[in-house]
Amino acid sequence: MASIFTLSLRLRTTTRTPSTLLKMTRSLSTTAAPPSGPTTTEPRHFLSISDLSQTELAALVKRAGDAKAMIKSRKQLAIPLKNGLARQTVAMLFNKRSTRTRISTEGAVVHLGGHPMFLGKNDIQLGVNESTHDTAVVLSSMTSCLVARIGQHSDILSLSASSTVPVINALSGLHHPLQAVTDILTIKEAFPSHFAQPHGPQGPLKLSWIGDANNVLYDLMTACAKSGITVSIATPEAYPVDLYMLKVARRAAEEFGNGSVVEVCNGGPEEAVKGADVLVTDTWISMGQESEKALKLKQFSGYQITHSLAARGGAKPHWKFMHCLPRKPEEVSDEVFYDNERSLVWTEAENRLYAAIAALEGFVVMEGKICPEGVTGKVCE
Repeated sequence: MASIFTLSLRLRTTTRTPSTLLKMTRSLSTTAAPPSGPTTTEPRHFLSISDLSQTELAALVKRAGDAKAMIKSRKQLAIPLKNGLARQTVAMLFNKRSTRTRISTEGAVVHLGGHPMFLGKNDIQLGVNESTHDTAVVLSSMTSCLVARIGQHSDILSLSASSTVPVINALSGLHHPLQAVTDILTIKEAFPSHFAQPHGPQGPLKLSWIGDANNVLYDLMTACAKSGITVSIATPEAYPVDLYMLKVARRAAEEFGNGSVVEVCNGGPEEAVKGADVLVTDTWISMGQESEKALKLKQFSGYQITHSLAARGGAKPHWKFMHCLPRKPEEVSDEVFYDNERSLVWTEAENRLYAAIAALEGFVVMEGKICPEGVTGKVCE
């Protein structure tokens, strides 16, 4: 079985044919594991935003906001939340360096009273003398959760198929659900009136994505659709949005029913930013893609987010900017990135901690019963 720590795996890589990969890997979540190892009730995993209903996503975002309010006011997390992972270990499988994901995950586990165990690619036998299945069985027998940032989405599907504890996707080639929860929390803080009345007369918020079609976009556009936010996307012709991912997000927008849509703009960045409340981009050149830099810079010419682009395209006067970091100057100008009135990047980065707390609470402490306040004892639908 292929190693999930293969050095050639690229984390934020744009997958040219994710629909094909999904068809190949979807069966991994339903295919029986090898006969060895213990069996138990299947845990609920968090592998993409599609694993959440509208209500559950809203509940996670609310719990993240609640955790933020308690921590920022220098109060301990409310019981039983602060002891939710007491005397429990959360394994963190990371195959490449990380700043926000590692710090937020370790911090979240500590806030919940648990012990985070970081396992880098050189720390365990995975991919050297042990298969993904065997590693998952062993790790899940001694820990309460596996938080995995491991590259290809097929690898995390394989890991979750053999784990007896929840697996939380901390970033794969196709999805980045923790970042999406973070971003919805950040947007909610900046535009509270939309979330107070998402079906109100003011109409839906609009988020414009300018850049690569990648894992961050795929979960963000679905999370926006589940939150009643219109998404307008501009990507270079060489990096089209995957049609299956687009279908998933559009279905979610229809189900929300407030008139929000998910659209791809063939007219480029200026068309996409028209009427936008939030402008978002991500890195164009991920770890492992350095040799492609010259080509990508040429392909992404005109995609840098600037005040001029926002003005030419007709973004709303109050528009905000977001980026999940790390950022490079070609993606967004310094004037926008460091604009304290528009840029939400530092708040967005901090919110990773609270999103991780909410996810660990919902999927581990509450065993997947993610319910809004006042609803207990069942998974909310």
